[in-house]
Amino acid sequence: MLVQHVMGNKPFNAIWSITQDKTVFEALELMAEKNIGAVLVLENNELIGIFSERDYARKVILQGRASRDTLIRDVMTSKVITVETDQKIEECMQIMADKHIRHLPVNRDGILIGIISINDIVSAIIHEQKEHISTLESYISGSPYS
Repeated sequence: MLVQHVMGNKPFNAIWSITQDKTVFEALELMAEKNIGAVLVLENNELIGIFSERDYARKVILQGRASRDTLIRDVMTSKVITVETDQKIEECMQIMADKHIRHLPVNRDGILIGIISINDIVSAIIHEQKEHISTLESYISGSPYS
């Protein structure tokens, strides 16, 4: 399965983003409103960082910073790892495991088109496995394929 299949399974490919001059509080409001665990940081439509719940816990709360006074530029992860739509999801899982990350921005031909999470990948794998099991059950029972 490829990243493009995971992107296709998402209800929509909206890119939720903020700019680096916004506060952590503003980022958290957006994340809560959209029920997401990370937000992309864009400047002039270019990806310059990502801010996640993990960044909040480690770089804001544990360091005694105030969400309303701390700017995203001071706590975002600026070395963002991205993937392309034609990459295998197994590669994505390996990247996430190796780098201890849960979100990967997705590019198509070098242009940012969305983001996938570990949850998106797990859901896609479960869906694929259910379809495979259903096909095998149909084969075993002699039923025509649906």
